[in-house]
Amino acid sequence: MPTRRVLLGGLLAAPAWRARAAVSGQALARAARAQVGVTTGYDPSYARLAYPGGDVGRATGVCADVVIRAARDAWGLDLQRLVHEDMVRAFSAYPSRRAWGLSRPDANIDHRRVLNLETYWARSGAQLWRAAAPALGKVSPHPLAVGDILTWRVAGTLPHVGVVTAAGDGSRVAHNIGAGAREESLAMFAAHTAVGHYRWRPADKA
Repeated sequence: MPTRRVLLGGLLAAPAWRARAAVSGQALARAARAQVGVTTGYDPSYARLAYPGGDVGRATGVCADVVIRAARDAWGLDLQRLVHEDMVRAFSAYPSRRAWGLSRPDANIDHRRVLNLETYWARSGAQLWRAAAPALGKVSPHPLAVGDILTWRVAGTLPHVGVVTAAGDGSRVAHNIGAGAREESLAMFAAHTAVGHYRWRPADKA
């Protein structure tokens, strides 16, 4: 049976953990926002990348690159390596065969695909919500926190991802939907289909 000291220690540790998580989320949001004005283009072309730590030129990229670069800059976490290693362990858990006809992991592109990132975050325990039946304008029932990651299907089909940079009234996200990295109101996604809500923090991979 837990002692009073153990219980008290747990109660004291919880606010400290939440504070660290909040700071981590703010760091991710700052790193995502810092890409505005740097990443000015959008290019979904396949590219051969170094491994680990590979990246296309920061002037361009896709929506997933906003999150990939933010995680590297804020936390030193490499989604290229993390996703690749998990796909090596459990390739069948990912949609690569079904969606793209692949028979093995490809570290050049796997981490830059939103469907794979959704799978990775769910397998990492970061998923707060996943729409059972995605519908236009639907949003996560969980309150947003700065640094959370959201995914959508733009126009009902195109996977998209962004980082929450401001939560509550006037929530905003950093993303790249085709014209470079931008920070924009979450309200602009009301016309699209919300799919996932993730809270991924460095402690999850410590």
